[in-house]
Amino acid sequence: MTKQSDAMIGVLPYLRRYARALTGSQERGDRYVRQFLEVVLSDPKLIEGTDDLKAKVFTVFHKVCRGLDPADYPADDKAVDPAMERQIAALPPSDRQILLLVSLEGFPVAKAAAIVGVPENEAREKLLQARLELQRHVGAKVLVIEDETVIAMDIAVTVRSAGHTVVGVADTVAKALELSREHRPDLVLADIQLKGGDSGLDAVAGILATMTVPVIFVTGFPEALLTGERPEPAFVVTKPFDPEVLTATIGQALAVTPREPQRRQAAGSRR
Repeated sequence: MTKQSDAMIGVLPYLRRYARALTGSQERGDRYVRQFLEVVLSDPKLIEGTDDLKAKVFTVFHKVCRGLDPADYPADDKAVDPAMERQIAALPPSDRQILLLVSLEGFPVAKAAAIVGVPENEAREKLLQARLELQRHVGAKVLVIEDETVIAMDIAVTVRSAGHTVVGVADTVAKALELSREHRPDLVLADIQLKGGDSGLDAVAGILATMTVPVIFVTGFPEALLTGERPEPAFVVTKPFDPEVLTATIGQALAVTPREPQRRQAAGSRR
């Protein structure tokens, strides 16, 4: 099973990315991937005999994990903002699965439907409903950490088109920390390599030391973030990015990540 094993290794980073984006957690997502691997290692024939290994892997993943246990979704987390709870309640797990399979992993709708195990017309309806629900999301304050001006502008356009606000663009660690303290963003979009040899990983670590905020890495080297050697991000978008992929990932990141209680209280006192 040498060829199959090599091919499987190439698919795993995408499966881990999908599982993490779906659950909003490295720990929860990787737990499901480990469960899938244990089953496949005990019965390799589950993923044999196919020309599309990625689709086969994702299909077996859903069967093994039974579509992911709804109890592992954070919809009932009492730390989640009430608006987020309504947003999550309106977006069932199966809708999220179709949205992420199509928008994040690039599967055609027909193949996404087969992976999840629903008719294609039902998958198209779920995809439409998921996109409509994400469009209803209350606008978020977004900090962009990117040192290439053109890419930063493209990201900003996508963010604003999705109904969110860009509170600043940082190209160094110092600037990122300064803007995060000033604006306390609801979401951070970060590259890895910044101006002057600075690291986006350092910028994000500094921000997360002072606040709870979802982070999406937008990078040309996603494999550098999915090594399993250190805590890894739940959300990774590959450059050059598709605006629809970034929009969907932003919506999912905001939906599954709890807001800071103190920020909600502060916001309420200003009303």
